[in-house]
Amino acid sequence: MRIYLGRHVYGLAAIIFAIVTLIWRDFTTWQQNIPRAPMVVCLVVALELFGGLAIQWPKGARAGAIALGALYTVFALSWVPRIVREPLVYDRWGNFFEQLSIVSGAMMVYALATRDDSGRRAKITRMAYIFFGICVVSFMLEQLFYLSATASFVPKWIPPGQRFWAITTTIALTLAAIALLSGHTALLASRLLTLMLIGFGLLVWLPTLFSDPHTLFNWAGNAQNLAITGAAWIVADVLAQHKINSTASNL
Repeated sequence: MRIYLGRHVYGLAAIIFAIVTLIWRDFTTWQQNIPRAPMVVCLVVALELFGGLAIQWPKGARAGAIALGALYTVFALSWVPRIVREPLVYDRWGNFFEQLSIVSGAMMVYALATRDDSGRRAKITRMAYIFFGICVVSFMLEQLFYLSATASFVPKWIPPGQRFWAITTTIALTLAAIALLSGHTALLASRLLTLMLIGFGLLVWLPTLFSDPHTLFNWAGNAQNLAITGAAWIVADVLAQHKINSTASNL
């Protein structure tokens, strides 16, 4: 029996988010539009812990997905006022779509855990899949618009250079978005995208915890990258379970 790990990685990210929020009594950079009232912090920690743990087991996956999906939807929508005020600053759009990509992961887990209505499951899965594909387009645009900043995140010791990898990963995201949204080689694209995001975590984010473990941004960045990795992994798992190797049109 094949084991699909996407939802487990996704749930682990939520647990890490909860621990980080609890220790700092603050939200991450991507969730900064949420009020910092103690009760709000406690509620967020409780939802992330519950969702992250519940989603690990088949019987609790649906409840966990609902908790995390609702919470991340609030985080995503909290960026809308910033987008309205600063529509030409793509960072605001980028943060919205990063949160939406995590929401799409919860939607897919919820759909897979819903057994009573196959038609409803298919609609939710399809919607989440499209959402995620659009988010990958946003990832590409964000790297393109902030190419110098993207390059600065690349470790200097990796040859042939920081700018090379910033451009290469931007092209890779472009190809992944085309594959996912067109349906052609979608399974391969989702798997390669997941591997690339794992690489981001290991080479870009994880080292920051050793160089500066007292900064919230570094812990939040690791959790955020892991959550998006989990969502991408869930997409790959869904495509694999549907045995779709060359097209995603049957989702």
